[in-house]
Amino acid sequence: MEPKDLNEPLITNDAVVLGLLFLVLALIFKTSSSSHPFWKKFYTFIPSLLLCYFIPSIFNSMGLISGESSQLYFVTSRYLLPASLVLLTLSIDLKGILDLGYKPLVMFLAGTIGIMLGGPLAIIIVKQFNPELVGGEGANEVWKGLSTIAGSWIGGGANQAAMLEVFGASGGLYSKMIAVDIIVANIWMAFLLFGVGKSLKIDQVFKADSSSVEKLKQKVENYRLSISKIPSTSDTMLVVGIAFVVTAIGHYFADILGPYIEVNFPALKTYSLNSKFFWLVVIATAIGFFLSFTKAKKLEGVGASRIGSVFIYLLVATIGMKMDVMAVFHSPGLFLVGGIWMLVHITILLVTAKIIKAPFFFVAVGSQANVGGAASAPIVAAAFNPALAPVGVLLAVLGYFLGTYGAYLCGLAMQWISA
Repeated sequence: MEPKDLNEPLITNDAVVLGLLFLVLALIFKTSSSSHPFWKKFYTFIPSLLLCYFIPSIFNSMGLISGESSQLYFVTSRYLLPASLVLLTLSIDLKGILDLGYKPLVMFLAGTIGIMLGGPLAIIIVKQFNPELVGGEGANEVWKGLSTIAGSWIGGGANQAAMLEVFGASGGLYSKMIAVDIIVANIWMAFLLFGVGKSLKIDQVFKADSSSVEKLKQKVENYRLSISKIPSTSDTMLVVGIAFVVTAIGHYFADILGPYIEVNFPALKTYSLNSKFFWLVVIATAIGFFLSFTKAKKLEGVGASRIGSVFIYLLVATIGMKMDVMAVFHSPGLFLVGGIWMLVHITILLVTAKIIKAPFFFVAVGSQANVGGAASAPIVAAAFNPALAPVGVLLAVLGYFLGTYGAYLCGLAMQWISA
């Protein structure tokens, strides 16, 4: 009998892990809807979505489950995410989104600038008291690894891979940077989810006018009420059928477009156009958007966005199980660099929001469209209201286009400062 791997989680069967995650989600939603005074007070301070994310991360840190060895995140991000984007986009109100004005775009770009400046500034600060921490030689030069984080935090996985290829960080350094990327980004996402429940108070501090956001939410809610009915089995089957047929179409064309561009138009890799995941998100969202102009829009009345939200919450749980908070102790110095970097991003976001009086919704979605990409931005947007998920998707897609350029310039700046 072979000895058990000490790093192996207690639960290795994904079917059991999936059941555990659904148990957690069920308990969270059952207690969050309870009229018991304790739970009412508890969820006044702790958003339910934050728990959906945080509890699986505790299980992962304890070694009960493993986000690294599990395939659940891949399944939810590749199958349930595009399906949810279709269902959340069915009831999209294009005019309402356009009425949100210029502020969402400004906050997104502020987030991008925050990432581009944050990396070099973090190196400058850390270099003052520990230059070796941001030093290294050859493929182990720390700035090369940090450039991959820049790719991830401005665009996504494809942009991160592009920076690894361009600057050539070593495998060992890259693995450490992935840990920094995931932990720091997810801790910030946890703060954003917590802030969703405090958004009105935050808007008061910023003296922000969130009337356009509230107007869009109310308009969608009124539409839902006007077409709402008790769904039959055929209604639910039609909703789920459309979601996964569109997901299938997205995968089919993504499998063609990604490799075709990789081979025939290699220059377009700069824009992440060779990424299958990029095309999957774009195609699913585009078809969902097209269906919003057809009779399919009335499927919102039988719970299209509610089913889409279930998919999103499971995705949140699988994202949470990827975070191991204990990893901070393995390379504390690099996490310090990442923490300072993220603080610069946050500072620029908040200062910009204060200047233009942007509501917290734009701060949160603008940040996650950069740092979290297409997997996280719709989650944060939907936490405010499912009707707002498309705003997160649109900004995240923009991040894919800017990611490689922004990360490349950031990498050059970090190289120059590290020299």
